[in-house]
Order: sequence, then C-alpha cells, then structure tokens
Amino acid sequence: MRQHCAIKHGIFKEFLAEFLGTFVLVLFGCGSVAQTVLSRNSLGEPLTVHIGFSVGLMMAAYVAGGVSGGHVNPAVSLAMVILGKLKIWKFPFYVIAQFLGAFAGAAAVFGLYYDAFMDFTSGILSVTGINATGHIFASYPARHLSILGGFIDQVVGTGMLVLCILAIIDGGNIGAPKGVEPLAIGLIIMAIGVSMGLNCGYPLNPARDLGPRLFTAVAGWGMEVFSTADYWWWIPVAGPMVGGVVAAVIYYLLIELHHHRDEPEKPHEEEEEEEEDEEDEDSSLKDKYEMITMS
Repeated sequence: MRQHCAIKHGIFKEFLAEFLGTFVLVLFGCGSVAQTVLSRNSLGEPLTVHIGFSVGLMMAAYVAGGVSGGHVNPAVSLAMVILGKLKIWKFPFYVIAQFLGAFAGAAAVFGLYYDAFMDFTSGILSVTGINATGHIFASYPARHLSILGGFIDQVVGTGMLVLCILAIIDGGNIGAPKGVEPLAIGLIIMAIGVSMGLNCGYPLNPARDLGPRLFTAVAGWGMEVFSTADYWWWIPVAGPMVGGVVAAVIYYLLIELHHHRDEPEKPHEEEEEEEEDEEDEDSSLKDKYEMITMS
C-alpha cells in the first residue's frame, strides 16, 4: 500500500504537512475559545485559551516539523524566504496549505460544537452583541484600539514570535535540544498571550485569522465579519507579514550575521600534506647530494 499511495514529490508532502499542522493549531486554539464562550466561562477562561493556542502550536510543530519545518504561519514562511531557509517558489504552496488547513480547522470546530452554537445563539450567528460568536474564530479589536494601534500590535507581536523562533532553531546560538523545539515555540505563544493579548487577542498569523474568518463568512455570519470595526480584517493579515520580515532582518543583522564560522579543515589538511611532500622532496635531494659527494 505504501508503494501505491506514498507521495514521491517533496513539495506535495510539505503541502500536506502544512495543511495538517495548521488544522491542528486552529482546532485546538479556536476550540479552546469556543469552549470558553459557549459555556459562558464555566468551562474556560483566558488562561485556558492561552494554553489551547500554545499547546496547539506545539502539537502542530510536532505534526509538520519533520516534513515541512512546521511553519503553519505565512509570516514565518516569509521570514524563512527572506533568510534563504525556504525556496521562494515553495512559498505560495505553503501559504495555500496553511489557509486551507485553517479553514478546515474552523469548520471542524463549528461541526464539533454545532449544537452548542445553536443553543447559545438561538440560531442567529452574529459578530457583535451579547451572543456574539464571530470572535471564536477570528480576531476583532478592543474598543480602545485604533487601526494604527492594531497594526503596530500585530507587527510587534508577530515580530517577537518570529524572532524567538529563529533563536530556537539557530544552530549557532544556544538553540533548543533536538525534539524539544516545538515545546519552546509553544511557550512563546504563552508568553505573548499573557503579555500582548489585550488589544486584539494576538492572532499573529494571517492564515489562522483569515482562514476561519472566511469560513464564518460562508457559514452564516455573513460579510459582517469583514466590515466590522472599520474593516479590521486586513490588519491581522498585513501586520504579521510585516512583523515577520522585520524580525528576520533584525535577527540576521544583530545575531546570525556575527556567528563565528570555523574555517574549513580540508584546505588546512591539504596544506599540511603539501608541506610534508616538500620535506620529503628536500630530504631525497639531500640524500642524493650526499651520495654524489661521497663518490
């Protein structure tokens, strides 16, 4: 069966890995929000949401990491392209897989809690109001947040995420032990969640936000998911992409560029061999000279 069903081409394997990894992230993350909201905080609170997204990202990295690197985030993939760690022609495939995975993850959460949604909303799915449920799937700004403030929030938050990821996977830095990297990356989300979640809930991921938002648009919430809060929807898409690029450049210029690079040992060994050959030649000439003088 493996011979007939196994995918041979690398990019398709990476596509499937990114799809499944992002699906896992959204299922655990948005699922934790759904349980909190639909239970009216009796089975959840902000801390459980932070745990849901942190563990979700950790599990997503374990699922996809060995195949595609486990980016599950277009901002991370773009940062890897900027640093030359991902071929640019692969970037569109990664992004499409991530958006589809996030869309499917949102659909799974809705299907899992469909009865609870109907009970909570009485069948009226809305983005605003007492029984609003749109924020289960996508981010919406707090009342105090301006468009500019939200953009800066996403640039800074995603920048810290990408910066810390680059440090964890950097072989020239302390890094993390092999196999522990996903755990360390999950802790980044926990740190961001408890320190930068007030403004808009730290989406930090265009696929994780726009994919579920598209699902809500077609699943009954309507186009209000895009028009609410002065068309907020583009902020958690554009902001993270800018933040990822800025973080990649900063980490490279301040850290990675200055790593000590050991000189290749092979040329050195070749030089030693050449010196030994020259010494052998000198000794042989000396022996011949002595033989001539003696005769």
